[in-house]
Amino acid sequence: MPQVAVPDITLERPQNPAHGDYATSLPLKLARACAMNPMLIARSLAGYLESTPELSFVAPAPPGFLNFTAAPPGSRPRWMPSSPLAKGTANCPWRRHSLQVEFVSANPTGPLHVGHGRGAVLGSTLAAVLAAAGYAVQKEYYVNDAGSQMQAFYHSLWARYQQELGREAAMPESGYFGHYMIDLAQEIASEYGGRFLDAPGGREELGRLGLRKMLAVIEDDLKALRVSYDCWFSEQSLYDSASSTACWRSSAARLPGGQGGGDLVRLHRPGRRQGQRGYPLGWLGHLLRHRHSLSLRQVHRRGFEQVIDIWGADHQGHVPRMKAVATALGIDPNRLIVIISQLVTLRRGGECVKVSKRSGR
Repeated sequence: MPQVAVPDITLERPQNPAHGDYATSLPLKLARACAMNPMLIARSLAGYLESTPELSFVAPAPPGFLNFTAAPPGSRPRWMPSSPLAKGTANCPWRRHSLQVEFVSANPTGPLHVGHGRGAVLGSTLAAVLAAAGYAVQKEYYVNDAGSQMQAFYHSLWARYQQELGREAAMPESGYFGHYMIDLAQEIASEYGGRFLDAPGGREELGRLGLRKMLAVIEDDLKALRVSYDCWFSEQSLYDSASSTACWRSSAARLPGGQGGGDLVRLHRPGRRQGQRGYPLGWLGHLLRHRHSLSLRQVHRRGFEQVIDIWGADHQGHVPRMKAVATALGIDPNRLIVIISQLVTLRRGGECVKVSKRSGR
């Protein structure tokens, strides 16, 4: 073979497993410069490659490939990857010792609908791929069990429960009118009767019971998709934690005015509560959770090197805010990765159909 400049040598995974574990098209790349038949180059190179502990054999293949078959797993050196996936992600920019993937995390104010299926499959698949590549992955469902939407759920359940037991009760204007709320009230009334009607704290106890039952429905639906979680993290637990409140107040002064939009400054001024309704800010829970998740391992047990969130397209505008707040808290914003999943459009007879927990459709 003449002396020519050698191009970059790349290894690929053959589409047909019968062709080996790896392949290179180097003979094809050398053919023009060497003025030789690529198969002749492939046979020549194969003859110069000595047998090694890593490879069973090397074979030339038309129109000008070299195919490599790896040795059985038990005889491979430790440095050799067990799969191309593990080797291919070695230089991945987000490769870390531990990762958290948070996905779906729909409000537990009603069952999941078909729109949540896209995020469920995306998140579960991504977590499986990362785990196969050698990451320590935790899959998390962030339970939004605090805030105005949960209050609307509790008021709706309380009204339906009373109606089921023969009392007149009006549904709240901003309540959840789906038939599933009637089914939930009937189930609780069948199991517990009128236990919660006049008992001290009965209304709050009924709400907590309804939340647990709705989470069980959500978990069953996800299991039907073969989607499971390692952690179900309660948003309410963040507001119940004094350390979380202190974290928010101590960092408020450091929030950047120019990053994340003007809303960031306006939202942080009320502190931990929103307006006169007394409910926590919707995105504040995500801020506090990410602060805990991304803090150094020796400080917080929940410390992860990086967190990957999968959000719907309707939350795309929140990404700059979260990045800005992470910076204000002394966290590298690149440790938070947000993947935006497109929304699902349903049509019936050519007409767009809206799925809503509040309207009952």
